Amino acid sequence: MFDVTILASGSSGNATLVRSEGATILVDAGLSAKQLRQRLALCGINPKEISGILITHEHGDHVKGISQWCKEYSTPLYCNRHTARVIRDKMKQEAIWKIFETGASFSIGSLRVQSFSIPHDAVDPVGFVLRENQYSFGFATDLGYASRLVIDSLCAVDGLLLEANYDDTLLAQDTKRPWAVKQRISSRHGHLSNQEAALLLKQLLHQQLRHVVLGHLSADCNREELALQAIDEIIENSFPLKRWCARADQLSPTIKL
Repeated sequence: MFDVTILASGSSGNATLVRSEGATILVDAGLSAKQLRQRLALCGINPKEISGILITHEHGDHVKGISQWCKEYSTPLYCNRHTARVIRDKMKQEAIWKIFETGASFSIGSLRVQSFSIPHDAVDPVGFVLRENQYSFGFATDLGYASRLVIDSLCAVDGLLLEANYDDTLLAQDTKRPWAVKQRISSRHGHLSNQEAALLLKQLLHQQLRHVVLGHLSADCNREELALQAIDEIIENSFPLKRWCARADQLSPTIKL
């Protein structure tokens, strides 16, 4: 068994549940501890079953629930040392830290975790590929562009959570964000647009890639139909690819690999 359920994905919070034969983990914990418990309950998971929390980077929409969670549960936190340093400075209690070097691979129970560096404006952000037996699932959110390392890391996955943060036209027309913020979002250390996500996916297509979830969609500067349209334009009919958009306000369908 290797199941992936995205509990939430968006600018307001990100968290994903991964269940395998020998481990049950979270990738990021960007919801409040209360919300995490509620959404885990919808999946039939007791928080004490969580074997570890993988952390991609220190931004609040990825670690919002960490501090309160660690007050209530003895769940190990897996992240690199730079990310751990920033999070530690904001926490008022001790935690069980499992520090890895960026680019390292390690195991959590039966899951094999491969970390890789991604370009984003955090201290040392990473993506992950999780593997069990012959199946794998990749996480690539919060990245400003697709580096060669990102492409090589994700080239053989069976499923993928891929950022499609904004539509170029909607971002340009947005009146809530000042010009400097728009520049940061569209920079090489910001986020992927729909078109950039589509171009990355085009390089990752192969016959075993069966599930692609578009995540981290901006509530103001994107629409699900626009993100999916960009993807559909590059997918050939020969690829039986299931694709949909994850949302911040509800669980995604469970992916079974």
